[in-house]
Amino acid sequence: MQIMYFAWFRERLNTGSEHVEPPAEISTVASLIDWLAERNEVAAELFADRNIVRVALDEQMVSHDAPISGVRMVAIFPPMTGG
Repeated sequence: MQIMYFAWFRERLNTGSEHVEPPAEISTVASLIDWLAERNEVAAELFADRNIVRVALDEQMVSHDAPISGVRMVAIFPPMTGG
């Protein structure tokens, strides 16, 4: 699956995207975030407060308990404000 990082996630991780193949036991957005955090110290810091991590799966906003089976693209971004 393709992971896309936006805003300050992108800046701090020094990448806009990466291709990953999570282990089979990674089945939800929450477990994917945990797995990503375990792989990278900077990601662990960025994902420490899960309340600020927003996620879209294949361009649809989802909660952290959403399943990731069959997903091609995961977008990770901070909360946004409008105006």
